[in-house]
This record gives sequence, structure tokens and C-alpha cells, in this order.
Amino acid sequence: MAGMPILGNSVGAGEFRDGREASNRSSSSGSRRGSSPHRPQDHNGGGVDKADISVPANRARLNYDSDVYHDSKVPIMASLSGGGVVTHTAPSYEEQRASPALLSRGTSGNSGTPGARSVRDDGYCSASSTPRAFDHKSTKGSVVTLSCYKKEPKIQIEEECFYNENSKRIRANSIKAEPNDGRETWGTGADFLLSIIGFAVDLANVWRFPYLCYRNGGGAFLIPYTLMLIFGAVPLFYMELILGQYNRQGPITLWKICPLFKGVGFCAVMVAFYVSFYYNVIIGWAFYFLMSSARSELPWVHCDNAWNTEQCWDASRLNGTNKTDDIKYQGPLSHFTPASEFFHRAVLEMQHSEGLNDLGFPKWQLAICLGLVYVTLYLSLFKGVKSSGKVVWMTATMPYVVLSILLARGLLLPGATRGIAYYLQPELTRLKDTQVWVDAAVQIFYSVGAGFGVHLSYASYNTFHNNCYRDCLVTTLVNCFTSFFSGFVIFTYLGFMSHKQGVPISSVATEGPGLVFQVYPEAVATLPGASLWAMLFFFMLIMLGLDSGMGGLECVITGLLDQARASGAHWLRREHFTLFVVCVSFCVACINVTPGGIYMFHLLDTYAAGISLLCSALFEAVAVSWFYGLKRFSDDVEEMLGFRPGIYWRICWKFVSPTFIIGVVVFGLLYQQPLQYQHYTYPPWAVVLGWGLACSSILMIPIVAVYKIVTTPGTCRQRIACCISPESEHEAIRGGAPVTRFTWRHWLYV
Repeated sequence: MAGMPILGNSVGAGEFRDGREASNRSSSSGSRRGSSPHRPQDHNGGGVDKADISVPANRARLNYDSDVYHDSKVPIMASLSGGGVVTHTAPSYEEQRASPALLSRGTSGNSGTPGARSVRDDGYCSASSTPRAFDHKSTKGSVVTLSCYKKEPKIQIEEECFYNENSKRIRANSIKAEPNDGRETWGTGADFLLSIIGFAVDLANVWRFPYLCYRNGGGAFLIPYTLMLIFGAVPLFYMELILGQYNRQGPITLWKICPLFKGVGFCAVMVAFYVSFYYNVIIGWAFYFLMSSARSELPWVHCDNAWNTEQCWDASRLNGTNKTDDIKYQGPLSHFTPASEFFHRAVLEMQHSEGLNDLGFPKWQLAICLGLVYVTLYLSLFKGVKSSGKVVWMTATMPYVVLSILLARGLLLPGATRGIAYYLQPELTRLKDTQVWVDAAVQIFYSVGAGFGVHLSYASYNTFHNNCYRDCLVTTLVNCFTSFFSGFVIFTYLGFMSHKQGVPISSVATEGPGLVFQVYPEAVATLPGASLWAMLFFFMLIMLGLDSGMGGLECVITGLLDQARASGAHWLRREHFTLFVVCVSFCVACINVTPGGIYMFHLLDTYAAGISLLCSALFEAVAVSWFYGLKRFSDDVEEMLGFRPGIYWRICWKFVSPTFIIGVVVFGLLYQQPLQYQHYTYPPWAVVLGWGLACSSILMIPIVAVYKIVTTPGTCRQRIACCISPESEHEAIRGGAPVTRFTWRHWLYV
């Protein structure tokens, strides 16, 4: 108390309104309670010019029980006023009700400032009002110290309370009460953890990381990968979990914390929606391969099928019985192997299309497979996290079982150790190559999934005090382990394939759909019981894809549904809205199952979630760490988890992670690769279409920012202040209160 300014109006006791909790919060977050989304504010009353500081006359511990105190007096209080000490007896609750003037002591003399007034409030912090006094039945022996300044939007409240052990437990329970805002929550914490693990661990962990590790120096690639993980992706991932869990809002309505950047939410939702147009098609292909594997002989074993060409080379027939013997075998990545021709000619039917300008009609078999995917997604999502939280118990765990079985079988194959050696053999000289570091940054960023708004949407259904810090670390470790572990599985079979066909491993190592739909099917086709191993592999792909597909659509549904209800559409049911979103995504995705659909697929894969996703994550990091403020954000974390984020997290949020994203964006723009798929080069209009798709989501950020500034009432200064401040502070700003974000202290805090 010694360091407090001797200004204020002393209040000894007061009242609660029925059904409200007391304002006996901890002093560390008492000055910012009004910003909490689940603690509404009332702005009542007027300002106070000066106030006294109240201290207990007797500092002895007072053990009390609420049933003991039925008299109308409270312990003697001492008010420091000017240079003297004035003792008085605090009025009772009944006396205050009978004579409200007792709350404004010393309107003359040395007790206060003439004209000062005190107003009972609702117990929450608000501008130009004093906190309501406490009920004598529940807070006997408590002293409330007020430090209130006229036109100051923040009111600092400190308490000195003397309780017995039972009262301490009651108070602790009241502080940790969960918000009752009507929003559904996960059935268990494990449902949430498995959901974010399922989204983070996707197809890229299987078909991209192993190849990048092999191409960029083997084990040496783990050095830039780990550094980019620690200083770039994980802080952004943790930030998204905090934002969603604290505010309990979707990726669009969340931005009431900083309305200027509400376009970031729209950008994230659009990116997630665009990705669903082609990502779910991959799961549809896996369904088709799964059903094609359910036969005694795999259809991609030989060249005797109707879809095979004269150039088809069957690697098992090395005795000159191929259809053509004058073509040297070029490995499974050649366009003439049975597996590649099955994928391109039997599944995709590319031979019936000349390019992007000749798409054709959807192939009905693929359309049915794609429909099965979307039906599964709808059944998993239409009831919210209560239904999807149960589905992920299978989709997030089964891939590890299948990977373990495939690895155990692969290690028994000849050439398996050779493949693993190629996978892990370190080449430290590759670390001098800038491209290696960029590949590491891009891979870990997309793998973790920051910027999509999916983790934010999932976290919004958490209980308020869920340990999202632990969930962040567990998910990150599992994600990295899966990428590393899947590399062993893939390269055991690539080593076997290289050994069996007598070609260098560079002829069989690839990434993307070419790996899982051409190279790997050809590898398992030579094994005893090939159909079983093929079905296991494609079942694993479906499981990996489904939970990531659920995450993307959940972001769209949660973001748009929360925004619609915030705009007054409370009649909108989740079941109906989910059906609408799923149907629209399915209709657009059908373009990718046409004969020319692979060209549209590659276009969407290149532009839908490239630069636009990075921009979404960049502006999210800037908005939170700079405009919303690291101090305010740290206060949120402390209120929610009980501890403040360390200096590592704060520096990464404010400086390292934004710099990391900017570097990746700049490098991506400077080193653009020509848009082509195999031997097909896209026309210029297709490139323009791709950039238009990317810019359609990015432009939401400046468009919404301009809209917010134009439509916000007030002077130019008030408009800017309101747009960069939480909505809970707008009334105080328009009342002339000082703007925290117009001070150097706000911007320089780390």
C-alpha cells in the first residue's frame, strides 16, 4: 500500500446484486476484466476526482463465517486523508441503502474533494464509475482500495481480504468458474487434442517430408527443420490456440479484439474453403484405389489392360517380352509404367482431355467416391465437436497402426536398409544452400497448419482453463515424429524398389500424388499378398485425409456460422448450414474429377493456399502482437492458464515469427516457377486465374480494414482508435478516455 497514490474515495462495505459474482479478482488482471468475452460490462455512473486509501485499523487475521455477522457494523476503518489519519466505522448495507450519501464521504473538509460522488456499479471495471461495494454478508473484513481518476477508462482494484480456509476455497472456486455463454465444448480434452493432431498430421507428412529430407541433405535437413519449427511455426500455433480458447469465437468474430484486422478472419476462412475443393479429391482417389485393390490381382501389375499404351513397360518382364523393347526402362516415375498409366489413364482418364480448356464431364466412378468422402465429412461435422470429437479417435490413431505394420513388413525386404541410408545420410554441405532453409520453413509451416484458422476454431470449443500450452507442445512433437517415422516407411519400400529394378534411388524418389498413387502402388504390387498391403496403405491415406478435411470445413462452418449469428441470424441451425457448405464444396470439387480435372487440381494446389495462407498468418501475428498488444495478450494467457508467457514466446510473436513469414513470402515471390503439370504448360490466362484466386482471399484484409474505418462513427482520431482497440473499449474512447494504443509504452512492450 505504501506505493499507492493517496487519491481516492474510501468504501468499506457494499452490496451484490443477485445472481452476479463478486469482483474479488486478483489485482494482476483486475484492470482489464472488461475485455474478457465472457464477462459483460455495464458502464454506469460518473467519474471520481479523488479518492482516499482505506486500510484496516487492525491488521490481525479475522476468521469469520457469513452466518455470524448479522449486525449492521463492519470493523473500524482508517482513512488516510491529507496529513492525518481519520478513523470511522464503515456503514452497514442497510444504512447505505437508507442513505446513499454515506458512500461519498467527506464532500467537505479534508475527507475528500468537494463535489466528489460515488456510484454503485455492477462490480465490473468500466469507465467513469466506481466498483460496487461488497455485501457485508460475504465479505466482512475485506478492504477495497480504489484508485480512480476522472476520464480514466481503467480502474485498478486491490483487495486485502482475511479469510479462513473454507472461505479461501470458496473464493478460488468462484474465480475459476467457466463461462456460460451457451457455446458447446469438447466431450473430453482428448477429443480436442486428437482433433488438432489429426489436422496437423496430414498427407504432407507422408508424401512430402520424406522426399524433402532425402533431397536436402538427409539427416542434415533436420537442423533447419528444427530451427524453423522452434522459432517460426510453433509460436504461431500456440498463438492461435490462445486466441480461440480465450475469446471462444470463430476466426471471423474473434477480431472484435482488433476490428481493423477482421479481414484476416475472412481470408483464413476463404483459404480453408478453397483447399477443400481439391484436398478432398485426394481422399476420393484413395477410395477408388482402395476399391480397386479389393481383388486377387492388382490392376496396375501388368500392361495387358485396355487402358495401357504401346509404350507401357512392365519392369517384371526383363526378358524382352514387353510390348516395346527399344525403350530403356526409366523407373516408376516414367510415364510408361503400369502404375503411372493406371493412375493417369484408368483413374483420371487424362487421354480424353487436351488441357485446362477441355475439362469434359465428371467421371461417375470418381464422383461417387468423392460423394462418399463428403457424406462422411457431413456425418462427422453436422453435430459439431460432439460428433467430430468421436470420429478423430479412429482417424487420428489408425494411421500409426498401419504405418507400424507397413514398416515391419518393409524392413524384411531386400534393399530396405539401402533406402533408409539414403533417407538419413547427412550432407552438411547442403546447409549452405538457401533453398534447403526455405524448404524447411515451408514444410514445417504448412505441416503445423497455422494460418488456416482451423486450430483457432477447434480451440474456441475448449473449456476456458484448458491447458492449451500442453496441447501445443504435444501436437508439435507428434507431428514431427510422424513426419520422421513415415520417412522410414516410405524409404524402406523405395529402397526395395531400387534394388529390385536395378535403378538408382533418385529414379524412384518423388513427392506428392506421384509418390502415393504411382511409386508406392508399384512397390507393393511385387509383394506376396499385394492386395492386402495396398488396401492397408490406401486405408491409411483415407484416415490421414479425413481428419484434415474435417478441420478445413470446420473452420468454414464455425467462422461463417458465428458471424451470421452475431449479425442476428440466430435461427440458423448448424445441421442445415453444414449441409449447405458441404454441398457447395462438393459441387466445385467435381470439376477435379473430370478428364481435365488434374490440371485444375494442380492450379488450385499451387495458388489456393500458397501466398494467401502466409499473408493470413503474417497479419494475424502482427495484429495480435503489435495492435492488440503483447501485454494485453499476456494478461489473457495468465487469466486463462495461471502463468504468463515467457520472453521466448513474446519475442517470437513480436519479431521472429513475422520476420520468418515475410522471408518465406519474399522468396516465394522472387523465385516463381513456371506453372506446368508433367509436359503440359499452362496458358497465360490460367496463371492470371490462379493469381486472381490467391488475391481474392488476400484482398479481404485491406477491403474489410477500409470498410471498418469508413463505417465506424466518430472523429478521424476516434475511428482509428476504435479500429485498433477491442470493442469493449470503444464506448470509453468515444467518451474521451485516453487511448492506450496511442502511447509508446504499448508499442514497445515485450
